[in-house]
Amino acid sequence: MKNETRVYDIQTNQSGERLDRFLLNATEEVSRTYLQRLIRKGEVTINGKVAKQPSYLLRDGDRVCLTLPPPRPLETLQPERIPLNILYEDSDLIVLNKPAGMLVHPANSVNVGTLVNALLAHCPTDLSGIGGVERPGIVHRLDKDTSGVLIVAKTDVVHRGLSVQFEQHSITRHYIAIVCGTPAKPTGTIDARIARSQRDRWRMTTVETGGRHAVTHYQVLETYAKFALVQLTLETGRLHQIRVHLQHIGHPVVGDAIYGGEQRALNDADTTELKHALAQLKRQALHARVLGFEHPGTGENLTFSAPMPKDMQRVVNALRMQTDGSKARD
Repeated sequence: MKNETRVYDIQTNQSGERLDRFLLNATEEVSRTYLQRLIRKGEVTINGKVAKQPSYLLRDGDRVCLTLPPPRPLETLQPERIPLNILYEDSDLIVLNKPAGMLVHPANSVNVGTLVNALLAHCPTDLSGIGGVERPGIVHRLDKDTSGVLIVAKTDVVHRGLSVQFEQHSITRHYIAIVCGTPAKPTGTIDARIARSQRDRWRMTTVETGGRHAVTHYQVLETYAKFALVQLTLETGRLHQIRVHLQHIGHPVVGDAIYGGEQRALNDADTTELKHALAQLKRQALHARVLGFEHPGTGENLTFSAPMPKDMQRVVNALRMQTDGSKARD
């Protein structure tokens, strides 16, 4: 396999951003440490000259070229017999319902118990190699503690076809989330750029300039005393996008320890049933419910859905009981 070269033309709103941080946000599929290593090896050029430091501050009009080496062989990861909830499978791809608590691919020194480990046991020789040794077949991701529908590519051709659809925003992605508070409007659009936080590398944040363009549409499905059930539709797909955007408008996802939804939900829980349901949740209440796309191999339009998982349903049931009880008292 050949090296892959990616070219980025720096815009005014990206001026002043560190080279390594820009590339991290631009690529998303490789770590910052790995990118810094590539920069120091001379695999990144700026305006035709080899970049000297990861800390280089970009300027308006700079042309950045990143050369990514070909992926390593898939055999370096160990397969594991982990049950998969497969919604659809053919010779080109797999659609599955990922459970909460499972990493999609190895990360941060965790290389066991991931979806990739399970896939290597399920179809060891039938996974796209574009993502490299750590991400065979992985076209897109869900956060570890986000459940729901996810596509896996078995061939490079299908992988590329699906990637184009994601880039063109032609794939339908509907999520459901339980959020703190109730949005003022029943429907709306959150348009706010997202970048990695300079204070905490594990967090993303909204920014006025720089970062990456991100758009999320929402619709309130049900309202309760201090919470709401919301459907989110992604127009773009950035790391932690829904969680960051909902925090941005003051309605973090219930149970989200990183973006403020865990403690706020516990503080606002008014009934024993709700407190018990929140104690069993143990993650952000976010679920990828619907995924629709055009099959790159057949051209057929396919749509798949996964029902709300039990831990989220318990919270919704407790909220409905609380709401019904309040109405009865009134």
